[in-house]
Amino acid sequence: MVNELRELLRYRYLLAQLVVRDIKVRYKNSFLGFLWSLANPLLQVATMTVVIKYVMRLDIPNYSAYLLVGYLPWMFFQMALLDSSQVVLAHRDLLRKVYFPREVLPASVVVANLIHYVLALVVFFAYLLFYRFFMHGAPLQWTVLWLPVLMAMQTALIIGLAFYISCLNVFYEDVKYLLTVLLNVFFYLTPVMYPAELVAEKLNSPLLYKLYLLLPMNALVDAYRKTLLPPITGLTIRDTPIHSQPLDFGTMALAMGICVLVAITGYAFFNARKWVFAERV
Repeated sequence: MVNELRELLRYRYLLAQLVVRDIKVRYKNSFLGFLWSLANPLLQVATMTVVIKYVMRLDIPNYSAYLLVGYLPWMFFQMALLDSSQVVLAHRDLLRKVYFPREVLPASVVVANLIHYVLALVVFFAYLLFYRFFMHGAPLQWTVLWLPVLMAMQTALIIGLAFYISCLNVFYEDVKYLLTVLLNVFFYLTPVMYPAELVAEKLNSPLLYKLYLLLPMNALVDAYRKTLLPPITGLTIRDTPIHSQPLDFGTMALAMGICVLVAITGYAFFNARKWVFAERV
């Protein structure tokens, strides 16, 4: 595996070219360009904010920022996996004609989506600074320093899953349809629209709650909120009082281990099957 990683580094120029091509193709003939990658989550967040605050009458303070800080990492997760399901088949002609490390393909779509995610976070930080500093006179918390760690964990998780998905879809094209269904299900299981503490109150079991947070995206979304936003206080949802909990570093360490394990096993799974792709596509 070490030799394959070294070879991948030798082909970093090809990786960069594929990333640039992916970004250019995505916004080809688009007047707004990159702004569309911001418009989609912002419109989704605006819609969900209206539903939660004015239809369901759940008064969560500054819900738009609270939702956005969970929705942006989810969009990175969702779009990278959906793109990875198609990436090998989309480059079938290249696979048949040119030698290159096949893992460049799923890696390129993950990196392209990571770039979009970073740019979206820059815009979110501008909003966060305006909301916290200029409107409330509150500086950012020191916990914001954990942000690069969380992003690295999420990228490791996504690249591992992308290796699995891109490989499996070569052999079973049903994978891309199943993936869409699973992502829709896991969106509601992940604490994007609601605080993770609500799950803790409903489960009423510390053990079950820890198992819930061992799903890496659950732990990551919760950690993004706890590192970027102040704790929620005095909130009650449908007669259930929500008690804000501090970031659990033990749980985060386990989640980090799972993310790294997924990345390693995903790469090994992909690496063991990549040379038959040209025959299958």
